[in-house]
Amino acid sequence: MNPPLEDVLHLSVFQKKALKKLGLETVFDLLYFFPTRYEKSLAEKVISQIEKDEEISVYGRLFNLDTGKTWKGRAPIARATLADQTGKIKILWLYQPYIAKMFRENSMVRVSGKVSERKGELSFINPKIEKVEEVPRTIFSENGAGPKFPLEPTYRETRGLSSRWFHFAVQKILKTSFLEKLEDPIPAEILKKYNLPSLKSSLIWIHLPKKESDYVAAKKRFAFQEIFFIQLQKQRERVEYEEKESFKIKKTLGDLSDFNKKLPFKLTSSQEKSVTNILDDFKKDYPMSRLLEGDVGSGKTAVAAIASYACITTPPPNNKYGELQVAYMAPTEILANQHFKTFIEIFSGLGIKIGLITGSGCKKFPSKVNPKESTVISKSQLLKWVANGEIPILIGTHALIEKSVTFKNLAFIIIDEQHRFGTKQRAKLRKKDGILPHLLSMTATPIPRTLALTIYGDLDLTLLDQMPAGRKPVITEVVSPKDRSETYEKIRRELAAGRQLYVICPRINEPDPEKEMALNVKSVTEEATRLQKEVFPEYEIGIMHSKLKKDEKEKVMESFVKNKIQVLCATSVVEVGVNVPNATMIIIEGAERFGLSQLHQLRGRVLRSSHQAHCYIFSDAKSGKSKDRLKAMTTAKNGFELAEIDLEQRGTGDLYGQKQWGISDLGMEAIKNIKMVEAARVEAREIIEEDPELSSPQHQPLKEIIEGQKDKYHFE
Repeated sequence: MNPPLEDVLHLSVFQKKALKKLGLETVFDLLYFFPTRYEKSLAEKVISQIEKDEEISVYGRLFNLDTGKTWKGRAPIARATLADQTGKIKILWLYQPYIAKMFRENSMVRVSGKVSERKGELSFINPKIEKVEEVPRTIFSENGAGPKFPLEPTYRETRGLSSRWFHFAVQKILKTSFLEKLEDPIPAEILKKYNLPSLKSSLIWIHLPKKESDYVAAKKRFAFQEIFFIQLQKQRERVEYEEKESFKIKKTLGDLSDFNKKLPFKLTSSQEKSVTNILDDFKKDYPMSRLLEGDVGSGKTAVAAIASYACITTPPPNNKYGELQVAYMAPTEILANQHFKTFIEIFSGLGIKIGLITGSGCKKFPSKVNPKESTVISKSQLLKWVANGEIPILIGTHALIEKSVTFKNLAFIIIDEQHRFGTKQRAKLRKKDGILPHLLSMTATPIPRTLALTIYGDLDLTLLDQMPAGRKPVITEVVSPKDRSETYEKIRRELAAGRQLYVICPRINEPDPEKEMALNVKSVTEEATRLQKEVFPEYEIGIMHSKLKKDEKEKVMESFVKNKIQVLCATSVVEVGVNVPNATMIIIEGAERFGLSQLHQLRGRVLRSSHQAHCYIFSDAKSGKSKDRLKAMTTAKNGFELAEIDLEQRGTGDLYGQKQWGISDLGMEAIKNIKMVEAARVEAREIIEEDPELSSPQHQPLKEIIEGQKDKYHFE
């Protein structure tokens, strides 16, 4: 039973719209809309009862709203008068003039803070203020009322719905019989084992805590619950996946030694281990499902190429003609073309055909005219050769999963940086006879181990944690404002030697100066203009950002690859994995606004050649914490180490929050706790091993939740 909110609350049309905007439509939705923090509740009084130095809350109406400046320091201020039926009190907000614009005359508000005395008059200085619908008169006694709840929850607000509104709305629901009818989805033995409160207790404690230990226990329960549900879903998907049939590819690393000797580089021990893991998976009775995680430049593409060779040199069972096939999918046309060229270099001279399919057209290697080059062919011809098995390797973008693309013996799918390429898309690549291809998903995004265990619960994880021999680490410097000129001169010398430069800025355009609280950070457009006029006038400077059309982005990147543009000024949207060996320098402006993992990925853009690469982190950070975080960029050995530091130091919501994974902020906080993640994983696995379909009566509540959240989380 989960009634709509309008059945239990009196809602205006405006409130319904605001709730829907937040995704809150049912009683359960609202109960799972948890407070973001808790504050010590203040006594609530009428104005005539307040005294100097008290910390209190007062209700009343606002009058005489205006802005001005202090007499001595000329600091901007907002002023107002608060009045109730018993008296008036003045309010002053220093450095917050915008408050006078946020409220109207005669607005009903609640003001909370410490009472000061100025020139013999009591007043509030910089108090907290919020709009309210009405004064809760019942809470006042003759001498003022103490707080009804010692800890007051604060909720995320939206226009028309204050934190206070949510507080009272939740109280009203908790007073109904709704909680009595709730069935706890987590088995009682698990709750007891990990000392977790029941669902009913947890909902009361998280919304109306009487002491700190209440909401701490409730948060622990809901954090465990979310990770547990995700693990159940992933373990169930894994069991379903392992019931499918796949092509067996019986090769060892020794069988591939001749091919590996032809590579223009020697494999690292980490690459050899990764290939061995994949080859072991190929021999199993069910399809491989593996994630290959490695820093930019660690050699993921080489691992993919060796695994592809093992696949396409294995003849299909009961087939006299054709070969097992590989589909390699990249997120952009630039990357698809790059992988196509790399595979041509690796497979050249072996007589192996490689196809390319993107939105712009199709190519085939080798060309009949020149066996060392590729040639443009029609889409229909390419699809015909793929369908009859003549082309064993097909590289492409999402064009690979169009209905018109069919394979004869698709045995292996490689997905590069496609975290949202899920089971539905994978199903489109299945053979009609139900044989499921092996899957290798690759990422250069550094992910902490706990997060990987959660979001990739149905994938086996392989880490590439070594760099190829001869690859020099990037020299990283944190540059303060006073050292900019000296850094520009270093860069100028490298540009003169023929190298190229990325400049990364946090925003596209300059902020509107009229907007209050606009972030004053560097923009791509303004910085490109400044660099062209004042710093590097002799070089060609290009611009790249998300608002450019797809073909414009392609054109700019192509010009940069060909060195027609020497300096590329861009947002962080600049393509992941694009290979520009000549770009050996990167400036990151406003670096304190990026996570360490993102900074590390941006730095990886220049780790593409044997030339010495440089990363200059430009920052105006004032706080010691921000400076220490950026310093980690110069000391951490690899992206995995940085990801762990980032997880520890920075809010997980900023790092890998709801937008990226679908996990709540509370769930993301749980990911800091390896013991909790492993416990949830163990319990989920035991339940699925015992009851894969969750068909027993005690597991029905779990099944309903798992079925309901299938599309909520996007992990691949």
